[in-house]
Order: sequence, then structure tokens, then C-alpha cells
Amino acid sequence: MKEDIKKYIEEKIRPFLVADGGNIQFVDFDETTGVVKVELQGACAHCAGALMTLQYGVEEALKEKFPNIVKKVTLA
Repeated sequence: MKEDIKKYIEEKIRPFLVADGGNIQFVDFDETTGVVKVELQGACAHCAGALMTLQYGVEEALKEKFPNIVKKVTLA
């Protein structure tokens, strides 16, 4: 499952962040809790809207794609 989540982040989420000067890196997925850990990089790492991007962008996209497994996305 980790590889599926990582691939989705790389192919579907990363391009949007890169377009704004940022980046995202998959760190881990805990199958027991459903928590995905990521690292925001570049402009996203220090952006005032980073938490909004995480919650309403990254987390929502992952929950939509993997509704039965992803419960929350957190920063590493």
C-alpha cells in the first residue's frame, strides 16, 4: 500500500506543488492508524498556507483516492 500512496503523490499531487515552487515527499504510511506522513519542501515548507495545502489539498486528494485506508495526513 505504501508504494501505491507514494506513486499517487508523485504523479498526481507533486506536479501541483512543483508548479508553485514547492515539493512534497512521501515519508511513511502507518496501516494501523491510516496516517500518511509527508514532508513539504521548497516554497511549501515555509509557506503560511502550508497547513491548508496539507489538509485541504493533499489529505483530501488521498482520502478520495484511498477512502478505506487513509485517515489523516501529517507532516514528518
